[in-house]
Amino acid sequence: MTVQQFMVVSIYTLRAPKMENTATALIANSMDQHYRYQRLVYDKTRQYFLIGRQHLIDELKPLAGQSVLEIGCGTAWNLIKVANRHPEADVFGIDLSRTMLQTASQSLRRKGLQQRIVLSQGDATSFDARATFGRDYFDRIFFSYSLSMIPDWSRSFEHALDMLASGGTLHVVDFGQCEELSNVFKRSLFAFLAHYKVTPRGDLPELAASIAKQKGFATKARNLHYGYTSYISVTAPGNCIPETRLP
Repeated sequence: MTVQQFMVVSIYTLRAPKMENTATALIANSMDQHYRYQRLVYDKTRQYFLIGRQHLIDELKPLAGQSVLEIGCGTAWNLIKVANRHPEADVFGIDLSRTMLQTASQSLRRKGLQQRIVLSQGDATSFDARATFGRDYFDRIFFSYSLSMIPDWSRSFEHALDMLASGGTLHVVDFGQCEELSNVFKRSLFAFLAHYKVTPRGDLPELAASIAKQKGFATKARNLHYGYTSYISVTAPGNCIPETRLP
């Protein structure tokens, strides 16, 4: 099967491996209910407070033939921008919510990108990259405001590092701790986010750096927008060599 055929099969069937873990299946069902109606206005409303996504996309810079994976891709807003900017990159996205993936698939068809982007359902903490996408490693991996919604976020982060190709980079953008903003603003924001089951990770920069260091990866972290946004990049040692495409 060629990579193009793999993409078409993946998109139109929205590959959904059986949820062996009952807890994971319950979370997936809960997310589907949560986004049942939100997904219809998600992209139009989230642009006002998911700040820093464009910065992350600017930093990816994949080379021709390299692969890009978003974990927690939602409606594919980011993936569409990545695919348009880097037409020679292989682009993949995974999410636990089948409802969001259905919306993402519709967006790809409207944009004519259904053969450029592979979507699949899976658990961010444990999905099998080879079984899901036909490859073991990715040159660029990113989380965009998704770690704050994943209960076991550190496990997801570590799993992503295990899939990072030699010389590849992993990028994270998410809610920060609003260090340079007023306490009133922070309390209001966090209360608003809690309503949507979003929990900003106060230990994200430190724990991410610790996990990466144990694997011999270099980490850079910085706050953007007065601490509203936390941005992290991790670089794997070695040279960037694109993985061999599917036969």
